[in-house]
Amino acid sequence: MATRTPAPRTSAAAPGRVPRQEARGAGAHPTTAPRGGVRGALGRAGEAVSAWVARADTPATSFYLLAVTTGVLVVLGLVMVLSSSSVESLQAGLSPFAQFTRQLLFAAFGLPMAYAASHVPVRVWKRVAWPAVALAAVLQLLVYTPLGYGSGGNRNWVSFGPLNVQPAEFVKLALAVWCAAVLVRKAPLLRDWRHVVVPVVPVAGGLLGLVLLGRDLGTGMVVMLVIAAALWVAGVPLKILLWPAAGLVAVAAVLVVTSQNRMSRIGDFLSGDCDPQGGCYQSAHGLMALAGGGITGLGLGSSREKWSYLPEAHNDFIFSIIGEELGLLGTLLVLVLFGALAVGCMRVIRRHEDPFAKIVTAGVMAWVVGQALVNMGVVLGLVPVIGVPLPLVSAGGSALVATLLALGVVLSFARSEPGAPALLATRAGVVRRSLVVAASPLARRGARRRGDARGAR
Repeated sequence: MATRTPAPRTSAAAPGRVPRQEARGAGAHPTTAPRGGVRGALGRAGEAVSAWVARADTPATSFYLLAVTTGVLVVLGLVMVLSSSSVESLQAGLSPFAQFTRQLLFAAFGLPMAYAASHVPVRVWKRVAWPAVALAAVLQLLVYTPLGYGSGGNRNWVSFGPLNVQPAEFVKLALAVWCAAVLVRKAPLLRDWRHVVVPVVPVAGGLLGLVLLGRDLGTGMVVMLVIAAALWVAGVPLKILLWPAAGLVAVAAVLVVTSQNRMSRIGDFLSGDCDPQGGCYQSAHGLMALAGGGITGLGLGSSREKWSYLPEAHNDFIFSIIGEELGLLGTLLVLVLFGALAVGCMRVIRRHEDPFAKIVTAGVMAWVVGQALVNMGVVLGLVPVIGVPLPLVSAGGSALVATLLALGVVLSFARSEPGAPALLATRAGVVRRSLVVAASPLARRGARRRGDARGAR
């Protein structure tokens, strides 16, 4: 009887299936298989964005992000001030470019100041902290002298002949720098409330009181944001921060209750049937401007509300004109720009090695981004009407110059981030060499023409 030799066992693949090792191939990985459909397209797009972000994340990214965003916001503001103010300037018997020319002059003054401030070393800003806060206090005190005057029920301006200055705008920057200098020196003692109170409360609270004495609650709230952000980033415990926060809320409540105008504004905001021809006139027309713009807007210069329907169209409610003329896309652009500004400031706070730079940047970010959110919230009807302009965009010389100077200070910190000085110097050298190379053919051509002219003589 013959014996049957058992056949060797093989791993037979089921019909239509490829063995695992053959499917992988040499050196292949299961996750590298091509992806199709919507999910694959989204995955590839996410990978491309991640790769672009990784390439863009350099030591100089904060500097370029802040510089470009600031420049775009200033240019956008100049264009919108021209568009929103031309009609009222004509009605006042002035040139349609009157408000724009004024804003352009302040921008031409503020941008070089920002550039110069961006090259100042960090140690210099530490040294000027006390002189800066003293100068800001003197300027704010001038508001209550014969040089000062009021506007819109608030006394917050100083007149130096043809030049009008709002000192409270410079108080914000002075307090950001001064709080940083003091809090860094007291860093090991900030868990003791007594070292937080002295000297922060007498100096910062005194300057805030000078601002509120002129009944400018909107600017006072922004000053409160600057102080709170500086204390928070410096590491003051939350339980200590609650007491001054409660005191500031009580002061603000007193200022609201004692002002008939503010009480009526809050009543109109909380009321469900506010009269659009009365207390809600400005808010109603601001929303009408936003709604009338649609997705793409009516076109630059085509606003209807700026024809004396919307008060303060070139100032506190310029965001409404942006929405009417540039549409939803224009308003989203403004949101993206301020979001990019916030990202640049957050990068400086996270990456810089000096706590002083971190605290100052936090105060400036709270000022600029916080004020922008409040302004847009007012226009959208999310908060009661508060008289604060849109930073870098609204008309106003003092606000524009002070904001540009503050962002110049932050740019100086971004320029001194770890690795940034060498990278910025390298790129500046590349730009200079490129300009020389581009200009050399023109120089040779000019020299050749001059030689031909001499030969012809």
